[in-house]
Amino acid sequence: MRIGLGVDFHRFVEGRRLVLGGVEIPHTKGLEGHSDADALTHAICDALLGAAGLGDIGLHFPPGDPRFQDISSLELLRRVCEMLRQRGFRVENVDAVLVLEEPRVTPFFPSMREKLADVLELPPERINLKATRPEGLGALGRGEGVLAQAVALLAKAL
Repeated sequence: MRIGLGVDFHRFVEGRRLVLGGVEIPHTKGLEGHSDADALTHAICDALLGAAGLGDIGLHFPPGDPRFQDISSLELLRRVCEMLRQRGFRVENVDAVLVLEEPRVTPFFPSMREKLADVLELPPERINLKATRPEGLGALGRGEGVLAQAVALLAKAL
């Protein structure tokens, strides 16, 4: 068994759509980034890569690489899962938290879990999602962006 931790931050900007966990969420701003800037999925990718000892998302999908411009982060997650399979790992579970002042994201958790479960090839109940508000503290509390953290457990396939 191996445990990995992933953390990702993205700033809110005008003119982009907000995607978290592969789900588009209605909001006045989206997240800045080279891909679709899905901070939740990026944190999960980093947790999985970390558990397998494979570095981080920036190593495998560099932010300046035109191949990854506006790519769905679910596609990046698919590629991470393939790397894990090639090395004999299977994902056991994922636990993640989003930290943001707004919008409220908990109503979208069932859809996020379904999309993530499909890519991770897990039952949705093995993916736990949480959200918390920073209560006005710091840049996140001023609504300037999103923080995502994830922990993943891998098992070596027998």
